[in-house]
Amino acid sequence: MESSPLSTAPSSFTLFGRRGPLVGRASEIAELEEAFRQADEERTAACVTVVGPMGVGKSRLVYEFLLRATANNRQPRIYRGAAHDGDSGFGMFAQLLRARFGITEQMDLETQKQKLHALVCATLDDRKVGDVCFFLGRLLQLDFPRSSLIDAISSEPEELRHLSRLVMKRFFEADALAAGPGAPCLVLVFDDVHHASPDALDLLSYLSESFAGPILVVALGRPELLARADTFSSPRFRKLDLSTLSEGDAAFLVEDLLQRCEEDAPVDELVDAACALGGGNPALLERTVRAFFDLGVLVVKEDQRWAVHADRLDRVRLPLTVHDAVAARIGALSPEERELLQRAAVMGGVFWLGGLVALGRASAPVDDIWTSREAADVDTIQERLAELVSRDYLLRLPDSTFPNDEEYVFKHNLEREALSRMLPSAQARKAHHAVADWLSFRDNVRSHEEYLSMLARHREAAGLTGLAALTYLAAGDVARDAYANAKAAEHYRKGLSLCSAGGDIDAEVHLNALHHLGDVLHVLGKNEEALALFREMLERAYRLDLRGKGGAAHSRIGRLHRDSGLREEAGRHLEAARALFESIGDERGIASAIDDIGKLCWLRGEYQNALEHTQRALAMRRKIGDRRSIALSLNNLGLAYQDSGHFKLALEAFEQALAIRRDIGDLVGVSTTLNNLGTIALDQRDDARALGLFTDALEVARDTGDRARVAVVLINLGETQTRLGNPTRAIGHLDEAGEITRDLGDKLGMAEAMRGLGKAHLAAGDVARARDLTQQAVDTFRETRGKVQLGAALRDLGEVLASGAPGTDALLAARGHLLQSIWIFEEIGNDVELARSCRVYADLLQKTQDYQTDPATRQEADEFRKRSEEIFAKLRISSLGFDADAFFAVRGAT
Repeated sequence: MESSPLSTAPSSFTLFGRRGPLVGRASEIAELEEAFRQADEERTAACVTVVGPMGVGKSRLVYEFLLRATANNRQPRIYRGAAHDGDSGFGMFAQLLRARFGITEQMDLETQKQKLHALVCATLDDRKVGDVCFFLGRLLQLDFPRSSLIDAISSEPEELRHLSRLVMKRFFEADALAAGPGAPCLVLVFDDVHHASPDALDLLSYLSESFAGPILVVALGRPELLARADTFSSPRFRKLDLSTLSEGDAAFLVEDLLQRCEEDAPVDELVDAACALGGGNPALLERTVRAFFDLGVLVVKEDQRWAVHADRLDRVRLPLTVHDAVAARIGALSPEERELLQRAAVMGGVFWLGGLVALGRASAPVDDIWTSREAADVDTIQERLAELVSRDYLLRLPDSTFPNDEEYVFKHNLEREALSRMLPSAQARKAHHAVADWLSFRDNVRSHEEYLSMLARHREAAGLTGLAALTYLAAGDVARDAYANAKAAEHYRKGLSLCSAGGDIDAEVHLNALHHLGDVLHVLGKNEEALALFREMLERAYRLDLRGKGGAAHSRIGRLHRDSGLREEAGRHLEAARALFESIGDERGIASAIDDIGKLCWLRGEYQNALEHTQRALAMRRKIGDRRSIALSLNNLGLAYQDSGHFKLALEAFEQALAIRRDIGDLVGVSTTLNNLGTIALDQRDDARALGLFTDALEVARDTGDRARVAVVLINLGETQTRLGNPTRAIGHLDEAGEITRDLGDKLGMAEAMRGLGKAHLAAGDVARARDLTQQAVDTFRETRGKVQLGAALRDLGEVLASGAPGTDALLAARGHLLQSIWIFEEIGNDVELARSCRVYADLLQKTQDYQTDPATRQEADEFRKRSEEIFAKLRISSLGFDADAFFAVRGAT
């Protein structure tokens, strides 16, 4: 069963059962219809952002558009999800998927699972149904069996997250095409997106940017949505910015709402008053008319016509703002209704009948016998809730999150906030305590991040600091396991901050929280914060003599230093990690530390040491049998072989790594190894193959969402395009890489992007820009002590200076940079780069005037050329077919 969001109009569009007309939105309707036409007729994905302040009519606009879209013969399938204030997790996606699969909370779990599995099979009809059901089921809180692929990556939350996003994308694309080539397009509506959690917002951004096929995405939110995510104002989206109504449209709307007034009633006075107070905001205009009833200006007569008491306009204070309208609405509540809504407001924007019952009974006397019949207090609460629903304060949801309960939401969040502020602080703390106790007994609370975070907030508000800290940390663990890293970081931070504020928790729990938060922040690119946490982890591990934890902390600190270019610091920490792991016989830890040291040696240009460490780590990992780690060591081994000129061995190592990574579903690893194979293709002068490998690597990297990997591949793609004679395309790739590396704080990456841009601008004829960029790269590599990169950048700078003004000073400077490059590669033993620099230096000397007149200059050029050719001859033998000439093409960062 597929549910439609159009069976009834949302009640927020009605006044006493009647909707006012949609006015002043013709151009916006036309834009939506054009986007629909693009998706439906051109069969390409279209995206629309509808933004505007509260009450301006975003949901009403989309509702009317969808009514028109379904009025023709196309009959598109429409599914809707909405975020709510305080949302965590992926609630709006869960709501949309439940609509897609016709699943309700009232169904038992097995029925829900069977229905989802059957409909996924009907949509996909392939072997991946199990994996799709697993990931969709997680969003719907339905447990499906893990496949061997998922088991293989279960210890890597980031990999699971990447695969989950890819599965969601491919499912919707398949769903859009499942009904046939000419079937109507699929429409996905996401409402109140400004309330969405960071992870839900990230998923929606990814889907919207990457969807292909006949899919229309409509995202509605307040203006702050655009500040939270750039995606929704990108060229991919048509942006509709709704403003308030004109004076004429506002008057027309109010006149329509007042149609039931008695004949000859002074309606114009009410229209003028409402328009003056409403300011063109449709919701405020409607609320003002409601306030007329609450304050006695309008009275419903027996014949259902409305009597107008215009004289009361002078006696009563009508709402002047939205907040005044809220105050008038709250003033119209009876004391019992107000108390009930205050209790509901304690729970949040969403609340449950069961919670209200628990709050009501928290201080009530208890009878000696608890009878099985329905208690009178429950009946009373239900009656009052029904009355408040009819008066537009609340909305009852068709399904409840918790089985055998009733779930409600506040129709107007400002009313909820005002009611919350009216509750005395001591009374509020007791109420939060009661809600926390009630929540802790709900089904599945401890296995779902959203419920755990809700429980943590109530415990914190109740003053239960230690329990709240533990609950936030538990929510962080669940979010991390579900690949929601931004949300996990938020929960871990909150839990640890409560520990610092006096929350007493177990030392092991605290240590693990530091470890997990540091890992999550590293994935998110927040390296400085991660470093501080790992240092605190190290300090606590030392005080407790926990050598394994101390080794893990040293390893992570070493990796962070290594990635940021602090090579000496990285080496100290990685050696300390190895020593600690060896002291307790931790074979996995030892292998990991040795492999990390090998990677550091490679970055330093110490290729023999890199080979020795990496080969040792690989042997240990083969013995342990960890395929993911084996592939990592093979990849690192390939890098060391490649830069020491053993290309045949490098190819073999990369190809073995790629086969393993594809087999276990390691998407980030697949992208990494494809990129490395691309660099070898460049060295072998196979430009077409290199371009294809880098393009494939970029596609996988974008699918995984690994921005650091995307930047690396973009740098290599840019330099490949430079070599192919396409500097404009190259600059586009390299500019994007530069933006990403700046966001991540990756200095080495930024310098590699600048070096590539220097080459691209030189190819485009802009020598001055090329010189500035290459000099910046040289300065950065000096700062980070990246010898290989510094030597290559100095060679580039020499080439740029030699291409500029022909003056003697420029040529002398160029020769100086090239000789520095040669000395660096001699020192570190990098024959590949040494041969390149010797050849470039010889070519430079040959172009000088001294070469024609000075025998010493001719001899120097001949010596360097001979040296270059001897190295290339040796490399041809070791690499079996390696093309030495390819060394003069730029090879990008790895």
